[in-house]
Amino acid sequence: MAKAPDAFRTISEVSDTLDTPAHVLRFWESKFSQIKPVKRAGGRRYYRPEDVALLAGIKTLLHTQGMTIKGAQKLLREKGIKHVQGIGIDGPILADQAKPATEAKSSSKPDKSADKAEKSSPIAEEIAATEMPEPVQQSLEISNITAFRRRAPDTDPGPQPPARAVPDLPPNPSSDKAYEPRYFGNGTRLDDDAIKAQAAKIAPLLARLETVRDQMRKS
Repeated sequence: MAKAPDAFRTISEVSDTLDTPAHVLRFWESKFSQIKPVKRAGGRRYYRPEDVALLAGIKTLLHTQGMTIKGAQKLLREKGIKHVQGIGIDGPILADQAKPATEAKSSSKPDKSADKAEKSSPIAEEIAATEMPEPVQQSLEISNITAFRRRAPDTDPGPQPPARAVPDLPPNPSSDKAYEPRYFGNGTRLDDDAIKAQAAKIAPLLARLETVRDQMRKS
């Protein structure tokens, strides 16, 4: 059964009348402060005929005339709500409504049939019957994680250098009595002739040593 022209309408009914999704109507309500539907407990909205006319006018400005939201807001501020409502009433969206929205009787209480229609509507029943799935807790599987062990320090020092060869030395001569310390001389004084004879023997050797010394200095 069709509602009276002055009856309140739910957001789903307005969505069907204007062929506009409900979330778009809520978006327009956040952008245009002039849209003020009657709200009841639970956030349920009821739109009066003048609210429907205003929404129809806004849709005509945005979708038919290609106006931006800022442009529509400016038009509402400059020419008022009645002007935009008239655009909605005169437009094709509400052409089937015979009674103008400006002459509709406003009621402080919404029509009980609207509440009943919303409760019994297929969309409301579908939403009420829909159960939200419980959140699935995802667990982190660590079965494929490989544990890394700290590697112990390498205790192998590697190849050692060869031991130094010990030279084959003769036994210590200190234990031999033949090598016991003794005085250089026994106090016997040599004569001058013996010294001169000994000096004559080593003279060639001294000469050779001096020659070698001079050559080393020159080089």
